[in-house]
Amino acid sequence: MKILITAFEPYDHWSENSSWEALSEMLKEYGVPQGVTTRRYRVELADLKARLYKDLEHGFDTVLHLGQSPGASSIHLESIAVNIAGVTYNEGRLWGPLVEGGPTAYQTTLPLDSIRRELLEERIPASITYHAGTYLCNAVFYLTQHWHHVRQRPCQVGFTHFPLMTQQVVEHGREMPSLTKQELAKAIAIQLNVIRNNASSHATVIA
Repeated sequence: MKILITAFEPYDHWSENSSWEALSEMLKEYGVPQGVTTRRYRVELADLKARLYKDLEHGFDTVLHLGQSPGASSIHLESIAVNIAGVTYNEGRLWGPLVEGGPTAYQTTLPLDSIRRELLEERIPASITYHAGTYLCNAVFYLTQHWHHVRQRPCQVGFTHFPLMTQQVVEHGREMPSLTKQELAKAIAIQLNVIRNNASSHATVIA
């Protein structure tokens, strides 16, 4: 089974991004799982699309995107990607559809209930949420599903938002919810295990 896992670089005033730090920690603690490819994407839409489409050409059975969500008190398992381009940090306002004439949204077929249950059993807070917002996290989620839909290539696609790491909160002197880097790394490993054990089909189109 070929799996692509992506995360984002730091953005705005954050010197680290919990998604990338967690992915790096997962590889350090658990090694590179068989069949897994990892990528770090820039927070810039044009560059993101170019790199994403190039990566997808390699053909994956599952694509799991990771992102940071400051203020979140649990891991968010996103269920829907919407065809909306909102604000991106380096490009100003880009309101409008991500894909002209594309479906309104795609619904993931990842086993979110099973993932959430496994995370909670490991005492890692997790919840299933509606969609990944309207910025680059949603963009990478939607564009990946649309790319596969147009080419009729079955692929499971999901997006997970991580809270800040505890070290980020401490370093920035913030009173915000957080999880440790080790907990987030373990969460990725758990998701991978559930995905491997629950291989499914491509995303559901929402017209």
